[in-house]
Amino acid sequence: MGKESHYNSKKDRVFLRAIAGPYNLKDELTRLRSMPRVVKGSEMKFTDGPQSFSKHFVEPVDGLTQTLHVHLEEYSPGGRTQKHGHVNEAAFYILDGTGYEIHDGIRYDWDAGDVAIVHNNCVHQHFNKDPLKPARALVIKPKPMMMFMNLLFQQQVIPRPTEPTEGGKDFEPRHFEQDYNHDAA
Repeated sequence: MGKESHYNSKKDRVFLRAIAGPYNLKDELTRLRSMPRVVKGSEMKFTDGPQSFSKHFVEPVDGLTQTLHVHLEEYSPGGRTQKHGHVNEAAFYILDGTGYEIHDGIRYDWDAGDVAIVHNNCVHQHFNKDPLKPARALVIKPKPMMMFMNLLFQQQVIPRPTEPTEGGKDFEPRHFEQDYNHDAA
């Protein structure tokens, strides 16, 4: 008889591939210590739109860290993101605004100062519930670690909107530094 199908098997399964390849801690520490220690957000541009915008400070492709992906999300007045899911967790520290999340069909409301947690493999979407003011969140996730472990699943369920909201027709994301520069008089 043939091999047992993994679709119907009752045996435990291994969901990670072997972590293999050249790795020298001394060389990696030398490389990491040669990287910039300050990322200038004012020099970075927002991407995406027209209802949600992202500014990626640290992400897997730049090699600045081994375990973190950090980005700023800005939602236009009344804006929303795509509905999607991914393996990695994410913590959204709400800098300003008011909104809500839908996680696996359950609504969670948030305001400035809150932290919204997206759990592993959760299908979710982010919403700004204020039709006149934007909302912003600083997002921190262990995406590089997940990629290192070959846990790469990410899927879009509903695409990102292509048209602005009524309140966001003339909306442009703000420079974070304009609102949070404590040295300004």
